[in-house]
Amino acid sequence: MDLGAGLRKALARITGAAIVDEKAVAELVKELQRVLISNDVNVKLVFELSKKIQDRAVKEKPAGGVGAREHVVKVVYDELVALMGERYEPRLGKQRVLLLGLFGSGKTTSTAKLAKFYRDRGLSVGLVCCDTYRPAAYEQVEQLSAMTGIPFYGIKGERDVKKIVENGLEHFKDKDVIIVDSSGRDAFDEELSQELKDINEAFKPDEKLLVVSADIGQVAKEQAEEFNRAVGITGVLVTKMDGSGKGGGALSSVAVSSAKVAFIGTGEKIGDFEVFDAKKFVGRLLGFPDLEALLEKVKKAGVEEVDAGRILEKDLTIESFYEQLKATKKLGPLKGVFQMMGMVDLPKELMEESEEKLKKYEVIINSMTKQERKDVELVRKSKQRTDRIAMGSGTKPEDVRELLSQFEKMRKFLNAFKKNRGLRKQVEKMMKGGNLPGMIG
Repeated sequence: MDLGAGLRKALARITGAAIVDEKAVAELVKELQRVLISNDVNVKLVFELSKKIQDRAVKEKPAGGVGAREHVVKVVYDELVALMGERYEPRLGKQRVLLLGLFGSGKTTSTAKLAKFYRDRGLSVGLVCCDTYRPAAYEQVEQLSAMTGIPFYGIKGERDVKKIVENGLEHFKDKDVIIVDSSGRDAFDEELSQELKDINEAFKPDEKLLVVSADIGQVAKEQAEEFNRAVGITGVLVTKMDGSGKGGGALSSVAVSSAKVAFIGTGEKIGDFEVFDAKKFVGRLLGFPDLEALLEKVKKAGVEEVDAGRILEKDLTIESFYEQLKATKKLGPLKGVFQMMGMVDLPKELMEESEEKLKKYEVIINSMTKQERKDVELVRKSKQRTDRIAMGSGTKPEDVRELLSQFEKMRKFLNAFKKNRGLRKQVEKMMKGGNLPGMIG
């Protein structure tokens, strides 16, 4: 079970308890310990965290108007945020940024993601390929440069990192942000340490970001300490945060190393990248909406309107489902969109639909009549209609039935979602342009 699902299941012990007393809190803490340790969070940290949660949940008086259940949830939220660190505030001005990391961390792709991040904020950016160790590193940066339209500099075959950096600085002297992608290794060693020191001396970076993968868990602390001793890192960029069960272990380990988590990579696409905010991250784990992030995504994607009325209307139809599908697919994977809305426990197969399958669904829906889109039972009860739709869309009857099955799961989930009046009101208010009140005080 991944970290978020485990934490939500643990909190259900409190939110579903008839009485919230010391015994209920103790059971919650025990379950939290199990979940955190199984997700590679340091044992010592887990016991320190659980003691704080138990003490505060039992001894502190809830704030005015806050019930016992909400008080315990808020305590858990507060302590998890404290464990994970704080919000990073990136400087948005002229600067030099050095990325460091071992093989498999996603460093080179993160270089392009970071470059796009700064460019999207109005800064001119240049990439310098200073990975002289890994075969095809130059070609990878070249491809990423072509994909993003961000210029890069490198000297193919050159082994002298100082020469590459010095030439790169001259080449990009008119740029606001210069980002250097350094070499990695299978493990930290003296050769890598010296190479980074040479780059550091020639480049004189303002920011030195260590790139680590979320799935390395507690090893993140050791890596942060090793690279910090070598060149003094200013922050950490955690990749593969798009569903890794070990993300909490990596983040908490980085936090106790005295390094700050600066950015997180949330997917494979270049745009799947964001500034780390512990409050938002923990909120998503616990299933609280991150509607601010959703609105930002909507704005970037150029989607004019996300109609909450369509999502939460009295009776979801294939027709309204299709309209939302067309709008939300511009925002990226549905899984991420639903998570931002706090809808984290949708059926796994629906949350992880591939782009190819969504395209297939769109073709199938296009082959339905208007009447069939409004009343899905017409298709469900008729083999003839199912066969006709499959033939018209170039798919198989089982593909049509699969769509109907997924649609029914969505309808059942939304019916349950509508009963959560507090969350629904906040979603509707946000979608209409209102301010989102704090979910947890």
